[in-house]
Amino acid sequence: MLNKSIISEYITPLYPISTPLKRSGNLKEKIKCILFDIYGTLFISGSGDIGAAKKEPQKAGKIELLLQKYRINKTPEAVLKDLFTAIENKHKIMKKNGIDFPEIEIDRIWMGVLENNNLDTARNFAIEYELITNPVYPMPNLKELISSCTEKKILMGIISNAQFYTSYLFEWFLNSKLEDLGFNPDLCFFSYRLGRAKPSPFMFKTASGKLKEISVPANLTLYVGNDMLNDIYPAKQAGLNTALFAGDARSLRLREDAPECKNLSADLVITDLIQLLEFI
Repeated sequence: MLNKSIISEYITPLYPISTPLKRSGNLKEKIKCILFDIYGTLFISGSGDIGAAKKEPQKAGKIELLLQKYRINKTPEAVLKDLFTAIENKHKIMKKNGIDFPEIEIDRIWMGVLENNNLDTARNFAIEYELITNPVYPMPNLKELISSCTEKKILMGIISNAQFYTSYLFEWFLNSKLEDLGFNPDLCFFSYRLGRAKPSPFMFKTASGKLKEISVPANLTLYVGNDMLNDIYPAKQAGLNTALFAGDARSLRLREDAPECKNLSADLVITDLIQLLEFI
C-alpha cells in the first residue's frame, strides 16, 4: 500500500454542505448495534459516492500526471474510456449470471486497463486515481461517535458499496484499523468482496443472518445511510431500524422518483452523526 506521505498529498479538508432536512423521528428502544454506510455517511465524498465520478475537465490534468508517474503511455481520455467500458462489460457478464446489482473488483479492472499484471502497481494506481476523482474526508464528529459507541459497548458494523481501499480510510484519517476502532469484522460487509452492490438486498440479508447467529435482534439494530434507495429501502426490507443521514447535500439521495421510495420513510433523519448518541 502507498505510504502515508503520498496519501497526505491528496488530502485536503472537506466540509459538509447543509441540506433543507431537519433532525426528526424516534425509536421505540435503545439500540444495541449500529451498521453504517461509508461514503456520504461516515466520510464526506467529493463526488457524492464511490464510483460516481466520471471525467471532469479540472481533474484531467491530475490524471495525466498520474499516468506519467506510472509510465502509462495513454491519454486520460483513452484510459477513462477503457475503464468505464471494462466496468460495463464486467457488469453485463455478471448480470447474465443472475446478479441483480453486480459489483466489480476495481484492482482487477485496473490491471486490464493499464495492461499491467502487477497487482500492487494496479492497487497503488487505483488508490491515487480514487483520491483524485473522489476526494474524501471524515464527517464531523465521526471520531466522537465511534469512541462513544465503543465506550458503551455498542456493536458496530459496515454495509457499504466499497472497494479494497475503502477500509484504508479509517487508517488514513483515524490512525486505526476498523477492528481496532471497535468494528466487528463479522458485521462488516463490503460490496467488492461479495460481488453485489446496493440496492441489492444481498448484503443486508447476509448481515441479518449474521445478527441472528450472534443473537442481536433486528429491532435493536440501526442502519445509517444517506440514500433512500440504496440504504433505507433494503435495510427496511431486512427488518432493521433505519436512519437517513442528511448532513451533506453532495451525497443526500432522496430518490423521490424511484417506485420503491414513494411511500418510504426512515425511522430517523439525522443531520449530524453525534445525534445518534441519543439512541444508544
